[in-house]
Amino acid sequence: MTGKLFLVSTPIGNYEDITLRALKILREADVLVCEELKMGRRLLAKYEIKNELLPLNEHNEATASEEILSLILQGKNVALFSDAGTPLFSDPGLRLTRLCISKNVPVIPVPGASSLMAALVGSGLDFNKFYYRGWLSPKREIRRKELLELKKRKELIVLLETPYRLKTLLTDVVKYFGKNQFVVVAFDLTLPTEKFFRGKASEILNEIEKKNLKGEFVLLLDNR
Repeated sequence: MTGKLFLVSTPIGNYEDITLRALKILREADVLVCEELKMGRRLLAKYEIKNELLPLNEHNEATASEEILSLILQGKNVALFSDAGTPLFSDPGLRLTRLCISKNVPVIPVPGASSLMAALVGSGLDFNKFYYRGWLSPKREIRRKELLELKKRKELIVLLETPYRLKTLLTDVVKYFGKNQFVVVAFDLTLPTEKFFRGKASEILNEIEKKNLKGEFVLLLDNR
């Protein structure tokens, strides 16, 4: 009998956001898989979980996926979890998931914390319909073209970026969407420093520059 692949969502900042089901699966799985061992061990230590842990990241995804699939086909249950949030969402794991599906291995998502949903719910915006764009290119010219294309979309747009590019991204939004573009920055979600910045892009940029803020964030552009 083959094992199963569980895709386990983990907290995006606040360790208390782990679900009871996630804890049960992480404790009972034969093998745990994470992106970076250091981050994975830190999270597991919070819950006193000491199961076998394997890495799966952009550097070893091809070989590791085959090896993990082999373990599953031998009957082992594997739980893949993200450094933070939902597996496969801007994280590796799709290759392994597709391999499992091709071999009729049960793939079981275990929902939990999501920066996307937390940002939308707390934004105060109507999000019954939105466009998730995710990450833009770090290359300036490509990012410029991407933003100009996004400007044509008259809807709520969701962007993600690394903490140190918050000011750069907002500067580009002011430049290509205009200083009066209404934005919401969901900053440090679930942490004690959590804050929602709502208003004109130029005003939010000024506030963030004054406070020299750096942290995880989701940016919403209300381009309707």
